[in-house]
Amino acid sequence: MERTTCCVVGGGPAGMMLGLLLARAGIEVTVLEKHGDFLRDFRGDTVHPSTLRLLDELGLGERFARLPARRLREMRMHIDGTTVVAGDLRHIPGRHPYIAMVPQWDFLDLLAGAAVAEPSFTLRMRTAVTGLRTDGSGRVTGVRYTDADGTPGELGADLTVACDGRGSLVRTAAGFTPVAYDVPIDVWQVRVAAPRDDLKNGRVFLSIRDGQIAATMDRGDYYQTSYLIRKGTDAELRAHGIDWFRDRLGALLGWDRTATAEITSWDDVKLLEVTMDRLPRWYAEGVLCIGDAAHTMSPVGGVGVNLAVQDAVAAARLLAGPLRRGTVGVRDLARVQKRRTLPTALTQRQQRGEHDMLLRPALDGTLRGDRLPLPLRLLRTVPALRTVTGYLGGVGVRPERAPEFARR
Repeated sequence: MERTTCCVVGGGPAGMMLGLLLARAGIEVTVLEKHGDFLRDFRGDTVHPSTLRLLDELGLGERFARLPARRLREMRMHIDGTTVVAGDLRHIPGRHPYIAMVPQWDFLDLLAGAAVAEPSFTLRMRTAVTGLRTDGSGRVTGVRYTDADGTPGELGADLTVACDGRGSLVRTAAGFTPVAYDVPIDVWQVRVAAPRDDLKNGRVFLSIRDGQIAATMDRGDYYQTSYLIRKGTDAELRAHGIDWFRDRLGALLGWDRTATAEITSWDDVKLLEVTMDRLPRWYAEGVLCIGDAAHTMSPVGGVGVNLAVQDAVAAARLLAGPLRRGTVGVRDLARVQKRRTLPTALTQRQQRGEHDMLLRPALDGTLRGDRLPLPLRLLRTVPALRTVTGYLGGVGVRPERAPEFARR
């Protein structure tokens, strides 16, 4: 049986960031990723100002700046003909008053490239975790896996960290059950090579009219577009022809048939089944959940990646010492959850508020431009509030700083 000090399951933003930081602390860490590469479409591609600051502190800012990216500085909503600037990042403090839109695979390749330069780091692709190892007392002592050839194996570890997303196998195998929150939406995701009309680089638009909602982000050569539908209605709506969807999307966003012509079939429209939940307890003896494995987020605000990265930074700072000493225990893991519960709970509460104030009435067709909810009316009349909402969305509550041992 192989051994490592820390086994990280999942090579997403949380897993790769945690692996990099622990390796820079001199801790033997192995990241297991079931896919052969990081190429996945419609992943969270938003890198927030607090994460950009972390990259600077880790000495990766210049490399990140060379990646192809768009900079989003403003969030606008068009509600039944009325425009509301919901968030403005241009005046938030720091070197990065914007959200960088970067393909997630480029971001993960950057973290992986920095991590493999550390002698104590190992990344194993095409390695799928199939279960947990435990001792007689029930303590998790590592994982079972199959490698690229389908050969089973075991990896012993002082600590196993679940970074394997909202469908976390490790979370299930450890017996953790999240508390789920009601969400009103699922999301269709599609690329649209739309003409450059009123959309400009640096903005993200949400359009609401006649019981429909769509959000679109300028990605340079295409618009990454999300069309929101009522929870559980995907199959019913797909019974309509694809022309029905193209016409509705085009009318909502002001695009003609030329813009939506590349949506040729329902195969081009990907479904995101939205969930929002949180574990009451993120840890047990020998195992810890962070990121989506501990708390799935609504796509509202695109904050999931940022929260996952912040979880990883907090976990590395709090656990590096105990892992180095070989004394990591439940008290250490509890400190990670205690540190990260407040920002997670507040962000989820904010998202649930946006669901109730904005999305539910929008889908019901009762949200009108001449009868906006009070918070939206305040955003229209008090410009300073837009910077506050921009800060909360871009930086968040309790942003983490890179530990000294990881800075370059």
